[in-house]
Amino acid sequence: MEPSPLPRRTEGRLVYAIGDVHGCYELLCDLLALVARDSSAHAGRGRPLLIFLGDYVDRGLQSAKVVEALVWLRRRPDLEVRLLKGNHEQALLEFLEVPERAGPWLGFGGAETLAAYGVIPPRQDDAAAELVRARDELMDSMPAAHLKLLQDLELMVEVGDYLFVHAGVRPGVPRERQSERDLLWIRKGFLDAPGPFEKVIVHGHTWEGEAPQMLAHRVGLDTGAYATGVLTAMRLCDGGCEVLQARRPVEDVWARRPLAEVAQSRVAREPSLQS
Repeated sequence: MEPSPLPRRTEGRLVYAIGDVHGCYELLCDLLALVARDSSAHAGRGRPLLIFLGDYVDRGLQSAKVVEALVWLRRRPDLEVRLLKGNHEQALLEFLEVPERAGPWLGFGGAETLAAYGVIPPRQDDAAAELVRARDELMDSMPAAHLKLLQDLELMVEVGDYLFVHAGVRPGVPRERQSERDLLWIRKGFLDAPGPFEKVIVHGHTWEGEAPQMLAHRVGLDTGAYATGVLTAMRLCDGGCEVLQARRPVEDVWARRPLAEVAQSRVAREPSLQS
């Protein structure tokens, strides 16, 4: 894969930006192995900085394992790990706060996340009491470390000439005045903007296929892992960059099973993610 056309400064840091995982645990493990080998080859650049661009949960069937992996990854002293909030994490947090309004979230990946935590998902049109039931069961089964991680997610990270966000930025608005909604959801107005921006924007949220979007003013690293079987990272350092990709057959990543079966099987085999 060709490197970015305009390498920029990272203030001497060895940076790995990682696209939307969406519950694809095996792909995440594969990609982290690639990052480990690549960072070993650049050991002279110091402790690696891993920046995850959000959307760890939903759509794929292993959101709980992905979040657990992030919890442990942040505890490693040999890495600096920064975790951005995606719109799917925001939707999950809103479900925990006001479950009665969560019908739409269930339809764009929330049902898979509930199942990953051993909760049989309600239907989108179920009564409010059923949504509250699912929320309460999720709170019972979700480890406190997972909830704390979700609550502590960042909206942006700046390193040298790069600004890392989940979805994008509103053109013409200084980064300190960007709205949370735009940072988590924007597409129109950002993706079609010719640039340049204050910084090169590295983002996820929108995918077009297996290849990242690499332009002079923005780099999109979401490659639709849950649908394509491809999870993407990019190594950035002063004067250079390189794309890393983990690949699995789509049928392995997106093996469809009834969600009630997924939830029940997790309850049977994994009574606690901390055991």
